[in-house]
Amino acid sequence: MSSIAARPTRVRHTVLWLTVLLYMVTYFDRVMISTAMPSIQQEFGFSTVTVGWIFAAFQISYALFQIPGGWLGDYIGPRKMLTYIVLWWSAFTALTALSWSLTSMIVFRFLFGMGEAGAFPNATRSLSRWMLPSERGWAQGITHAGARLGAAITPVMVAFLILHFGWRFPFFVFALVGVVWAGVWYWYYRDNPAEHKSTNEAEQQLIHSALGSAPKRRTIPWGAILSSPQMWVLAATYFCYGYALNMFLAWFPKYLEAARGMSLTQMGIFASVPLAAGVLGDIAGGWFSDEIIKKTGRIKFARKVVAVTGFFIAAVVCPFAVLEPNPYISIALFGLAVFSLELVVGNAWAVSLDIGGNFAGSVSSVMNTLGNIGGTIMAVATGYIVASYGWNMSFYVVAALAAIGGILFLFVDASRQIYVEPPTTPAV
Repeated sequence: MSSIAARPTRVRHTVLWLTVLLYMVTYFDRVMISTAMPSIQQEFGFSTVTVGWIFAAFQISYALFQIPGGWLGDYIGPRKMLTYIVLWWSAFTALTALSWSLTSMIVFRFLFGMGEAGAFPNATRSLSRWMLPSERGWAQGITHAGARLGAAITPVMVAFLILHFGWRFPFFVFALVGVVWAGVWYWYYRDNPAEHKSTNEAEQQLIHSALGSAPKRRTIPWGAILSSPQMWVLAATYFCYGYALNMFLAWFPKYLEAARGMSLTQMGIFASVPLAAGVLGDIAGGWFSDEIIKKTGRIKFARKVVAVTGFFIAAVVCPFAVLEPNPYISIALFGLAVFSLELVVGNAWAVSLDIGGNFAGSVSSVMNTLGNIGGTIMAVATGYIVASYGWNMSFYVVAALAAIGGILFLFVDASRQIYVEPPTTPAV
């Protein structure tokens, strides 16, 4: 009985799976407008350039509020912060369905993005006091796999709902999903593992021995974060990733309809394939990275080799995908491109934990700000690129950014923390 009692509980894994569900919810709400957009265009008569600005409304606010969202989450704790922001963006998900003009839709998408901006930094912060360093690559991989799984199944579900109930109905359905998640999160999660009634002493000791005590201070070391070259190199790699990936999240369904001539049903199925491949890439990237760490102890090498490989494969494959005339082969190549891009994401977010420590929320918010500036530029630029040069050029730009991202990641060092807590002086 004593050996059973001494075995650590696995509450941290339940916390992880709740976080995976959160990532799925974010992408349900984020991606559905891409599938709904052809129907929205048919109703409102929006041009391709106008659609780019609708997509950008979300990306702009999502980028602007990354740092405020990460800072506030570090200050009040991820339990409260994630509850508040999920309820906020769920409300504006529902309100998107009530849009009556271009202006109303842009305003609702901007406010929606304001809420979602805090999701990933605070989800990362929520894991920083629970997940062991040797579990972080896998944890970040599996959470982002949840995001891509959500993105992959959303086009199919939304296409089905639109066919039967119209384009507005899915926004109400997914808003309700967010409300349910927020209630479960607030009930179950605790900012400190020691405060969770289901963790036993063995699990608390396991976490404490790996991570130390939770910090008492609330001041965020912004000077150290923003003056760190390491921070900006990581953020620049994520800019490249954000531009490249968001092409598949925002514009890919429209590309399939406009350039490949697919119907709504075909578009829903084929748009899901690359994102489903991304799920595998998320899991594989985090798993490979952690396995390399376990075998070699070289965290810098492990994060770097997986992410750089992913960037370079995507850069090579993407042009072949867009030039391939056979739609099935083309989709398979696009799937390989997204799989490769997703080898990057778990490692990038694991690095934000590695170098951010107790301030991972703030560090990851800076990284994600640059990523979403990339996504914002992509959303607007693609509309103009397609109007002037066609769809092929838009994917050549994606390939170029992936290549640049791979070069930049060569200079990322996950073994050096940006800010180290000063030692506590014992009372005399």
